Amino acid sequence: MKKNTLDFWVGLFVVAGFVALLFLALKAGNMSGFSFQDTYSVQARFDNIGGLKPRAPVKSAGVVVGRVAAIRFDDKTYQATVEMSLEKRYQFPKDTSAKILTSGLLGEQYIGLEAGGDTAMLTDGARITMTQSAVVLENLIGQFLYNKAADAGGSSGGSAAGASAPAPGGELK
Repeated sequence: MKKNTLDFWVGLFVVAGFVALLFLALKAGNMSGFSFQDTYSVQARFDNIGGLKPRAPVKSAGVVVGRVAAIRFDDKTYQATVEMSLEKRYQFPKDTSAKILTSGLLGEQYIGLEAGGDTAMLTDGARITMTQSAVVLENLIGQFLYNKAADAGGSSGGSAAGASAPAPGGELK
């Protein structure tokens, strides 16, 4: 009798461990957001998608309204074409804009949709034309350093950046 009870609890513990591992695997693979809702496909082109990946969420007002279905490179326009599967219960105007955003400072990237004011709605196979590419941290740092170097070299009135001017008494401070 005691052996059967012990076997039951060990089996229950093993099943719970398996469920926990399955949950972690789905979370790590970004597969936990499976939805069986009817969807429609929408495309958008971006100059730079950063670290956007397939199955990334598509959000509007913070609510997940779909997922990124596929990402392709167009060798004619040299842009990334992102195909999104949006749930049919969420309809967006034709003049909706799409941005690639980051959750948190260094978190996962997702697509944010901002609804426009058009009365006609996006349909299956439609293309969102107003897009904003991902902000790449390395590019921002490079621009900041370039601007600082340009400011230091050109706007200092002829003196080197960081050089101190003589004090009224003739000494350097």
